[in-house]
Amino acid sequence: MILLLDFAKNKYRICGVLKISHMKVGILSFRSLSNQASEEEVELKREAKARGHVSRIFRAAKFQMVYDRESPWFFYNGKPLKKYDVIITRPSVVRDVDLSIALIEQMEMAGIPLFNNYHSILKAKNKIKTVQILDHYGIPLPKTVVLQRPDDIAQAAKMVGGFPVIVKNPFGSFGNGVTIMESMRALNSFLVWDKPLYLLQEYVKYSKGKDMRIFVVNGKVVGAMMRSAKKGEFRSNIELGGIGTPIDPTPEEKSIAIRAVQALDLNYGGVDVMRSKTGPVVLEVNSNPGFKALESATGTNVAGAIVDYAIEFAERHHNYLPQYDVMEAS
Repeated sequence: MILLLDFAKNKYRICGVLKISHMKVGILSFRSLSNQASEEEVELKREAKARGHVSRIFRAAKFQMVYDRESPWFFYNGKPLKKYDVIITRPSVVRDVDLSIALIEQMEMAGIPLFNNYHSILKAKNKIKTVQILDHYGIPLPKTVVLQRPDDIAQAAKMVGGFPVIVKNPFGSFGNGVTIMESMRALNSFLVWDKPLYLLQEYVKYSKGKDMRIFVVNGKVVGAMMRSAKKGEFRSNIELGGIGTPIDPTPEEKSIAIRAVQALDLNYGGVDVMRSKTGPVVLEVNSNPGFKALESATGTNVAGAIVDYAIEFAERHHNYLPQYDVMEAS
């Protein structure tokens, strides 16, 4: 074993892997400045500090990106951004996603280790990209058709098993942009073709308004709960009044959740899985999953699991240096 010590820099190296006892962990929040940081973001900061690391919540709207080959690439709140060992991204955006998370792409180009990177977030945020990738890798989904013109509505409804059907916009979260349609008349009245891209999806009656949220970090399931929709609602999202109870998913359910996160190249993600007559199917994969309800239902320290792997991830990437110092003024 090779052991190199450098107490002055508070670092040590074992078997060629750089370990850093005190890291700087950033949490990148995309919430509006009119709102406080989310409970999840605050807890991530608290868990990082509890492990002896420096941690700070950054608000995306306070960043400036600069391109003149002389200044730092990033200013935060009017000052050059100091170096951080890893940044945990929390991209709570649903519109113009590629533009909204350009900051994440720039950080990636600067060589900052990101815990969920730009391209993985794009794939998870776009429901069409998600189903394309999951289907390619053989991960089970409800029957789904992407609609681009009104002439195909009747055929698409038949292909997904008839009414009722689920209609989804390509972008949305917390159940927004997801609607159930009971008839052809209702469906024709609902669809607006100025933005002609919709997902028409099979309604899984067998699930009876229930699905699972399975939380995956570093290729492992760290917690899961069954979500039950409130009376009169088909969507089980906690934000819409759903109730979460602890559950131990089957090996098959855990496997498809892990595969779904890995297929989208996410470091961590929340996978919504529904039980159908033919077995479990993946509804969505979330790159910015909430976890407070999951922690309350199960007692699992999800934030701690995210921070632990983010630190491990940063240690593995710490030897990579950008071509020039883009993060701090000279």
